[in-house]
Amino acid sequence: MIPERLKQGDCIGIAALASPPCMAALASGIELLESLGLHVKLGKHISEIEGYLAGTDAERLADFHELMADHEVKAIFFACGGYGSGRIAPLIDYQLIASNPKILWGYSDMTYLLTSIRQSTGLVGFHGPMIASDLGKSRNPLDMLSKFNQLFTPKRLVLDKRNQPLEVLSQGEATGELVGGNLSILVSTLGTPFEIMTDRRILFIEDVNEAPYKVDSMLQQLTYAGKLAEAAGVVIGDFSKAEPTGSRPSFTLEEVLNEYLTNLSIPVIKGFRIGHCDPQEPVPFGVRATLSTSSGALIIEPGVC
Repeated sequence: MIPERLKQGDCIGIAALASPPCMAALASGIELLESLGLHVKLGKHISEIEGYLAGTDAERLADFHELMADHEVKAIFFACGGYGSGRIAPLIDYQLIASNPKILWGYSDMTYLLTSIRQSTGLVGFHGPMIASDLGKSRNPLDMLSKFNQLFTPKRLVLDKRNQPLEVLSQGEATGELVGGNLSILVSTLGTPFEIMTDRRILFIEDVNEAPYKVDSMLQQLTYAGKLAEAAGVVIGDFSKAEPTGSRPSFTLEEVLNEYLTNLSIPVIKGFRIGHCDPQEPVPFGVRATLSTSSGALIIEPGVC
């Protein structure tokens, strides 16, 4: 289910479904969005704080449902990540989403909801920079703003060695639905009704602030759950701030990735600038993609129609 493209003059909603956003950064991000000719409608509880959450579960859920049901709102951009989106996944009205498909845009903790929504409704969602935590704090705001252009014009994305520092870990070529997101969040879905499905799909992973031993543990869990063996291919995004901590001996991140991913009988390429990085490439999840090590490219079909 591919959402309709945006047009100048459209109204977009912004919701905080995990941690509270920095309101100053949110205001800066909104100003940039308005420069694209968009009108903004905020969730009513977006400035609420409940412990480490952006309001209670009921308040965050109400904001999301209200924006989904609002026919004036053509897209929902998430304000920031942090923690908390998984708490409302069982409470979401998925039939409401299926009846009102629209662009959903975010990443990091939003991986939980993008996964549960796509697998429950078939709606394509976007892994892209969020309004407060990324757009409002970017060192290159105009460059980051340009990444939203794919929402206005359906565009096949080609990410290859010309624009990405890529390295092949395992040879091959595969075509399938692109899925995934933040590695730690994907692992947290295992054993739940929202467990990530990877069979015959191209799995994308990224993360931030995770030491090599933690990445090792998460890849081990994906392996034991059969998620890597089932996948058609693996795309490795940005793993920033993944250096060993303390003075104890450690494997490097590269050694960990090599151990788990080089011996797979499927294509695996790392080095994509997708994730907690600036600049970052937004990508749609739930659309057809091709990963080829011979051409060194990830080709992704448009996420809007």
